[in-house]
Amino acid sequence: MTELAAAQPPHHPPIWVMGLTNAIFGMMGGFAVVTLPQLLAAEGIPGGHIAAITATIISPGFWAFVLSPMLDVRLRRRTYALVFGATAALAAAFTVLHHSNVAMVEFVMLIGYLAAALYQGAVGGWMGSLISHEEDSRLGTWFSVANIGSSGLIIVAGGPLILHAPRELAAAFMLLAMLVPTVLFLFIPAPPPDKLLASESFGRFGRSILDLLRRREVLIGLAMFILPSASFALTNVLGGIGKDYHASATTVSLFAGTGSIVAGLGGSFLVPRLARKIELRRLYLLIGIMGALFTLATLLLPRAPWTFGVVFTGEIIFQALAFTAAFGIAFQIIGPGNPLAATIFTVLIAAMNLPIVYSGMLDGWGYDRGGLVGSFVMDAGVRLLSCILLVIVLRRWLFAPRPAPVAEPALPE
Repeated sequence: MTELAAAQPPHHPPIWVMGLTNAIFGMMGGFAVVTLPQLLAAEGIPGGHIAAITATIISPGFWAFVLSPMLDVRLRRRTYALVFGATAALAAAFTVLHHSNVAMVEFVMLIGYLAAALYQGAVGGWMGSLISHEEDSRLGTWFSVANIGSSGLIIVAGGPLILHAPRELAAAFMLLAMLVPTVLFLFIPAPPPDKLLASESFGRFGRSILDLLRRREVLIGLAMFILPSASFALTNVLGGIGKDYHASATTVSLFAGTGSIVAGLGGSFLVPRLARKIELRRLYLLIGIMGALFTLATLLLPRAPWTFGVVFTGEIIFQALAFTAAFGIAFQIIGPGNPLAATIFTVLIAAMNLPIVYSGMLDGWGYDRGGLVGSFVMDAGVRLLSCILLVIVLRRWLFAPRPAPVAEPALPE
């Protein structure tokens, strides 16, 4: 049995430089979820059709992991990041130029979002394998900051330009903005792929991936992320229920744009301080529990525009805390020098994205049957139940010392 030894993390640039590489995925997300639907609406596409198109486009967020093993073999992760990052940028620019062709846009953006998801897997595995365990939460913070900040940049600054400027200028803006983070690659060491992995057949490599996914720390991470313990999918519903709080469209847009950026960044920067006192896995579940209690407590407030601001801001802060902690847990599981880092990272991120989709559906179901109260009780209830279940089932490991990194997967002979 041959083992892939984990190397010591090499010298690397400041953590914030490494974390900002995630900006390409954030920009693609902001464009796909907010700006593109506005473009399609301007073309007269019905709202239901736009929702279906958007759901199709962002679906690679939870199935791109099936392609993730390629990111750890043959080529450097930097090369994969450049290829997929450029593909995502070209897809967004093409869409700005040709958004009147709805069928073509849906296909091109599906490929573009898939490329963005694989890009995130490549840079996540790359950066995660370069750091020590003391830097897990800090890198998770900057990954979250890059995601929130760059998404907000496209929504707040790029959106009006894309909607109102000449198409050629708007397309050039999208292309250049999404390529800027690749300049950071010049300052980050890019170790070659493990020679043994590169020389192995994909069949044997595939068997090593299956062996990896049976490991305890990976399974614990998957269980925590697949369950909606800290998904905060309610943030995707709030924009459509401002009327319940008598909030104007301007108020909703203000909190969905600028407000969510400020609250999200603030929440992200809290995690490293909290992680000094609370282990990341426990912190993640604590965020889920406290966030659920906050959601229920807001039902006691009057239905007024200022209440909408409180609810939206609070939910965004908790969501940012949860995502930042989740990124930190993913980097913790990867560990330094891991030859399968990109595969592990992509699988864990896919697991994080899945409950956002089905929890959003549950929240909508609750709203249809009980209005605002039904939606909030559903969202908070499934989070509380998930956290309680995880604490009961995983208490032996949740309250154990820091987990060992998954850094030495064995290839079957």
